[in-house]
Amino acid sequence: MKLVLAGLVLVLVAGAQAQWYKFPGQAIQGSRDMWRAYSDMREANWKNSDKYFHARGNYDAASRGPGGRWAAGVISNAREMMPGSSGRGKEDSEADQKANRWGRNGGDPNVYRPRGLPNKYMKLVLAGLVLVLVAGAQAQWYKFPGQAIQGSRDMWRAYSDMKEAEVPHADKYFHARGNYDAANRGPGGRWAAAVISNGREMVQGSSGRGKEDSEADQEANRWGRNGGDPNVYRPKGLPSKY
Repeated sequence: MKLVLAGLVLVLVAGAQAQWYKFPGQAIQGSRDMWRAYSDMREANWKNSDKYFHARGNYDAASRGPGGRWAAGVISNAREMMPGSSGRGKEDSEADQKANRWGRNGGDPNVYRPRGLPNKYMKLVLAGLVLVLVAGAQAQWYKFPGQAIQGSRDMWRAYSDMKEAEVPHADKYFHARGNYDAANRGPGGRWAAAVISNGREMVQGSSGRGKEDSEADQEANRWGRNGGDPNVYRPKGLPSKY
């Protein structure tokens, strides 16, 4: 069984080295980003633009750092949990959350941008990229290649274990475990996990079970890559060696 406690210790150690005293300030800035996106959405009053502003608010907030990302997650989840928040039911709420996660994970908000929305509301992702590069220079990104190699090995080990185990319904667990282990290596490992996961699902007939199963695989991939406990997907009867 995967010992997630070890991963938690690594996160805490990394946090101590990453100046987490900045967390509160980042959270405040991120909350402001979320409010600004909401205000712009209300001001624009543009048809089918809500997903864009959801993604944009989360993107801006997460770019502040861990505190901003945390604030974006809390605000997004709280909003969607409020009864009648969107007025369009569970399906629309899930679509909102998909846009929230997209922006929070660094996805370009303009993917959701509706035609005709005034340019004043456009998100210039290039600015965010500059912030990422500056932050990277301060975070010893020379370690990136090594982390990517280690993360690739984690992904391969999870795949090999899955083939060896041959336990029904275990694939989602190994998807999550591989991504979890790789992401714990650092930014390079997280990058490798995403590239390998996306590449596999994009290969035609990779799962052999259609689009729905591929999307479920990707959900498990993101879950592990974002620090979720892989054991959530663990099937009954899987030997403890895995």
